Amino acid sequence: MTARGFVRGLLPRRADYAMLRRTWKGDLIAGLTVGIVALPLALAFGVSSGAGAEAGLITAIVAGLIAAVFGGSNIQVSGPTGAMVVVLGPIVAAQGAGVVALVTIMAGVMVLVAAVLRLGRAVAVIPWPVIEGFTLGIAVIIFLQQVPSALGAPAGPSTNSLVAAVQTVIATDWATAVTPLAIVAAVAVIMVLAPLVRPWVPGSIIAIVLVTVASTLLGLTVDTIGTLPAALPAPSLPSLSGVDVAALLIPAATIAALAAIESLLSARVGASLADTGRLDPDRELVGQGLASVASGLFGGMPATGAIARTAVNVRAGGRSRLAAIIHSIVLVGVVYLASTIVATIPLAALSGVLMVTAVRMVSVPTVRRIVTATRSDAIIFAATAVVTIAFDLIIAVGIGILAAGVIALRTLAASSGVHREPLPGEPQPGDERIALFRLDGALFFGAAERITEVISETAGASVVIVRLSQIRDLDATGARVIVELIEGLERRGITVIIKGIQERHLRLATRVGVVGALRHPNHLVASLDAAVEHARSHIAREQAAGTVSPAD
Repeated sequence: MTARGFVRGLLPRRADYAMLRRTWKGDLIAGLTVGIVALPLALAFGVSSGAGAEAGLITAIVAGLIAAVFGGSNIQVSGPTGAMVVVLGPIVAAQGAGVVALVTIMAGVMVLVAAVLRLGRAVAVIPWPVIEGFTLGIAVIIFLQQVPSALGAPAGPSTNSLVAAVQTVIATDWATAVTPLAIVAAVAVIMVLAPLVRPWVPGSIIAIVLVTVASTLLGLTVDTIGTLPAALPAPSLPSLSGVDVAALLIPAATIAALAAIESLLSARVGASLADTGRLDPDRELVGQGLASVASGLFGGMPATGAIARTAVNVRAGGRSRLAAIIHSIVLVGVVYLASTIVATIPLAALSGVLMVTAVRMVSVPTVRRIVTATRSDAIIFAATAVVTIAFDLIIAVGIGILAAGVIALRTLAASSGVHREPLPGEPQPGDERIALFRLDGALFFGAAERITEVISETAGASVVIVRLSQIRDLDATGARVIVELIEGLERRGITVIIKGIQERHLRLATRVGVVGALRHPNHLVASLDAAVEHARSHIAREQAAGTVSPAD
């Protein structure tokens, strides 16, 4: 593909809306539904991150629209998510909310670079236990971050969510915590019961409305969202005055990595729920990168594809990009028509929404399947979740992938084997001095040493035949081990015959020196019968020369 063709493939096209004629009604309904569901989440994620409810709402509108138009999925719904909340919290605590827009734009540019480098398909290498452990860790952190608002108390000083939650609980005035806790409980009950009455009812928005009305009528003294703008702000570049841009590079890279991973995973989940056309991962990164850049220009926060909202979109009948566009339009209507009403929503109500959302992020059947699958999968899952909660999201993903890689290599090495076989045909005098070995599986750095030890410990043999025709994979280390094996046996006076190097491995074996290490080029043979015949000729010559006795 030419560079021009690649660039054109990343841009919107008419084919994106090919299904619109037959799906527009379902898209309208789905867009309205997702917009209603997204409202409390956008507000809650904005508040919880420290960027503010306004930032969360702007992100849902601007990023949701841009990602829908430019992204690589027809049914993806984007906006602020829990993963971004987890990352932004420490950034805001350390450098203030003023840097959010700048770090959002920086992260968006990094995601665009990843798209240009065609890294969209790299998410496929992340193992399932790592993804689920990562999700569990994020869910726990989101829940813990809501503890201060749920108790009506200031957050603990620690940057670790678990420690900060414990500090908050210790310092809480329980006499004043009763009211916000009651609000959280009411929201949770409504969100749980509402779908049981009517599955299509958005429990979160119903809970928010009822709790807000009750709080206002009863005159409860609780913290609320506060004043919201009655219009979208004009786009502008964030100020660099007094900002250490270099210090934001690592946080921006972390946000970019999370945005890419979460968006691509969400798009994959969406694609599995509905047959709405092929997912283009690189184009999806373009959409998410542009979405974050635009969100930052409007004063929003980083955006990603949202699994929960994407699933709601599909289940509500969304089949084209129009649904996500309508979702953004619905939220624009909230800004211009209902900002005064939204400002009265208690923060504890938003905490209740996020707490329930966090619990719903964890699928108990999925966790059970992973834990009971294999011990290795269980270890990877648990390690990823624990590191996510205790340290850092990116570190957790890195450790999870590393652990999965180590275990995979161990499994691959275990599948590689060396077996001593009897010589084919009728036994002949001197056969006891010929050792025939067959190598199976992959001969790579993880298995090479074990195979070498087995063959090198051969006793009483004058000739060793090594069958390589069953080798599935061979790397440079494996080839070098064969060289060292040949040289070691030859130094002991043992003749080595190599049988059946596959054509696809012959070039590597020759370059590394396998053929050159043999005593004679004729010791590389194509068939087993020829190898055995050649070995027996060596034994016959030794017996004739009197170097060994027939009975030895």
